[in-house]
Formats: sequence, C-alpha cells, structure tokens
Amino acid sequence: MSQPRILIIEDERGLIQSLEWYFKREGYETIVATDGQEGLTKAQTLLPDLVLLDLMLPTMSGLEVCSQLRSFDKTKLIPIIMLTARAEESDEIEGLSVGADDYVTKPFSNKILLQRVRALLRRSEVQPENGDSIQHIGICIDRVRHQVTIHDELLELTPTEFRLLECLLRQPGRAFTRHQLMQASIGEGSIVLERTIDVHIKTLRKKIAVYLGEKEYIETVRGVGYRFRESSED
Repeated sequence: MSQPRILIIEDERGLIQSLEWYFKREGYETIVATDGQEGLTKAQTLLPDLVLLDLMLPTMSGLEVCSQLRSFDKTKLIPIIMLTARAEESDEIEGLSVGADDYVTKPFSNKILLQRVRALLRRSEVQPENGDSIQHIGICIDRVRHQVTIHDELLELTPTEFRLLECLLRQPGRAFTRHQLMQASIGEGSIVLERTIDVHIKTLRKKIAVYLGEKEYIETVRGVGYRFRESSED
C-alpha cells in the first residue's frame, strides 16, 4: 500500500522541518512548497492526498490557493487543512467558506494535527456504492459521481459540505447534534468544534438559497443542532 502524500504549503522553515520529520515518521510522504504559487502548482501537478495550507503566504495567500484548488476538477476534492497564527473567528469563517475542510490555529500539537489528517483521509477513502443516490425536494445527491444538483442545476460543494448535506438529507426531519454532523462530515476521531459546523451550515444554506430561495431548509434546533426540512411547504 502506497504512503499517503501530504503537501505542506508553509513559509516558516522551522515548522516545515518539524512537520516533515513528524509525518515521515508516521508513514506519510511529504512534499513542501514555501509560497502560494509554488504550492498551487505542486498541488495541480502532483495531486497529493491532503494539503496543509498556511493562511499567510508569499506570492499568493492561502485563501486564494484554497479557492483555486476548489475550482479545478482534479483538485477540488482534495482535503485541505488551513494553518494560521491568527485566531480571529472571521479568519476561520473566511477559510472554511472558500473550501477548507478544517482549520488549525498555531501553535498546535503535531499529535492533534495528525488526528485531523487521519480523520480527513479516512473520509476521502470511503467509496460510494454504485447507484447510490438521495433525492428530496428537488435536491439530488449522486454519490457515484460525487455531485449534487438542485432542479438539474449543478451545486458546487466542498467535500465537507457534500457529506454534511448527505447526512442531513438521508433523514429529513431528524435533528442531528453538531457532534454527529462532525463525525459524518469529517470522520471518527475528529476534534469537534461547534463553530466549525456552524460555519459549514452557514455556507451550505447560502448555496442552497441560490436555487431554492431564502427559506431556511436547514433548520436550527435550539439546544441540539440542525435538521433538514421535511417538506418544501411551510
């Protein structure tokens, strides 16, 4: 079995060396880029299994790299964990909204980062069953093609958003806790951050609203989490 390949896009030399040593020790192949443009090029040509992406980079910001990776067919499903020294919630929201799957604030424990990486890689390894699809109020999830349409219009989602919507649509009307949704969209062993799920729900609502209007189809269940509306009727 080949080693999982991780692309580290980071300009802090000491952190690069630490991450390279740690992940190689844990059985991963590592590739390094020290600026945004180099990282984007390596991601598009080498197609890693996962990207660790710094927010503040020379030549091109991490946000722009993330956005461009999500816009190309060959890289749009690669899991992305964003790394940043800035802890403001607005930075996390912006990172997740352009397609990052997870967000880690520096300084961080390599062991915790490894847990995040493993969870995302396990999720990406799950293969859909042939013919498996879900349909509800005009939304169709095709797990074979890994795409979502609303009234036959393609809905562009990040991998995390795809799995989150899939979980909600499998059981419309059921209330899921944030912990359950995190396990479904990122995987077992992930570190659950309530605001991370809230950000993904917020961006998912906005994308759905483009096709279905401003009605809140993903409903907040106070004190619990979220559920998908059972009917398009009020």
